[in-house]
Amino acid sequence: METPLLSKYERARLIGARALQLAFGAPPLLEVEGRMSPMSIAMKEMETGIIPLVVLR
Repeated sequence: METPLLSKYERARLIGARALQLAFGAPPLLEVEGRMSPMSIAMKEMETGIIPLVVLR
C-alpha cells in the first residue's frame, strides 16, 4: 500500500498522537532497541509506514 503525501502539520500531529499513546502504555509495533523515548519510537513507526493512525481530509 502506498503512503499518501502528508503535510508537515499532519506528520507532526500523527507522530505526536502516537507518542502520547506510547507514553500511556500502548505497545510499540516494532522492535525497540534498549530504552527509546516514545517520540523516537513514533518517528520510527512513521518512517517504516506502520503507524496505526490515518488522516481524514
